Amino acid sequence: MAKKKNFLIDMDGVLIKGKTPLHGAPEFIDRLLECGVKFLILTNNPLYTQRDLEHRLKTVGLNVPADHIFTSAIATARFLQSQNPNGKAFVIGESGLTQALHEVGYVQTDINPDYVVLGEVNNYNFELITKAVRLIMDGAMFIATNPDSTGPLEAGIVPATGALAALIEKATGREPFFVGKPNPLMMRSALRYLGVHSEDTIMVGDRMDTDIVAGVMSGLDTILVLSGVSTLADVERFPYRPTQILNSVAEIEIEC
Repeated sequence: MAKKKNFLIDMDGVLIKGKTPLHGAPEFIDRLLECGVKFLILTNNPLYTQRDLEHRLKTVGLNVPADHIFTSAIATARFLQSQNPNGKAFVIGESGLTQALHEVGYVQTDINPDYVVLGEVNNYNFELITKAVRLIMDGAMFIATNPDSTGPLEAGIVPATGALAALIEKATGREPFFVGKPNPLMMRSALRYLGVHSEDTIMVGDRMDTDIVAGVMSGLDTILVLSGVSTLADVERFPYRPTQILNSVAEIEIEC
C-alpha cells in the first residue's frame, strides 16, 4: 500500500512517546527522506513553531526538517486567512500560534477583533480568559486550534485546548469551531500545503477517534499503529476501519 504514496504522520504515539523515539521511527523518517517521499508530521499540538518542533525532534534522534511539520496552529492561521484575509484576532496561545497568525498577516489585538482564537497554553490566566469571554459576548467569532481535552507530558496528562474551550463555551453559550483533527479541514489544509491529493496519501496514526477517522473522512488510506493509544480491541468499537493495522512504523515498507 505504501508504494508511490505520500504520508501524513501523527507524532505522539507514532514517532515519539514523551521524549523517547518509538521503535523504528528514526529509520522510518530517514527512509522517507532518502527516497524523496512527500510527507508531513501532523500534530494537534499548537504550542510550538515548526523550527521549535524540528529541534525538539532532533534531540530525541528524529531528523525532521521544519518544513515537514504541520501543526493545528498553522492550519488555524491558514483557515482564518482564507475566511477573512488580514483580519484581527484576540489570541490565547503560545508562540506556535501567535507566529503562525503573524505569518499570514493577522493583527493580534483586544480591540474589536474579528475572532477570539484559542490554543494550548502553558499557564492559565484568568484575566485573559475573562477578556475572551467578553469579546465573544460582544460578537467576536470563537475559534480553537483543536478539540483535545488533555495532552501528554512525561509526568502525566495536562489540560489542553479542548478543556479551556469548554470553560469559555460554558461562560458564553458559544461553541468554538475546532480546526484540528478530527476535522477534515486540517487534513485538506495539510494536503494543500504538501501539494498532493487524498487518493495518493496515507494517514498514519495511533488513535481511532482522531487520526483514523480524520483520514477516513478525508478519503485517505489509513494505517493504525498499535504503539500509542488505540488497541486492537478498540478498533471493534468503531463503525469505520483503518486500511491497515501494524504494530509500529517499523513495519511500514517504503520503496524508492
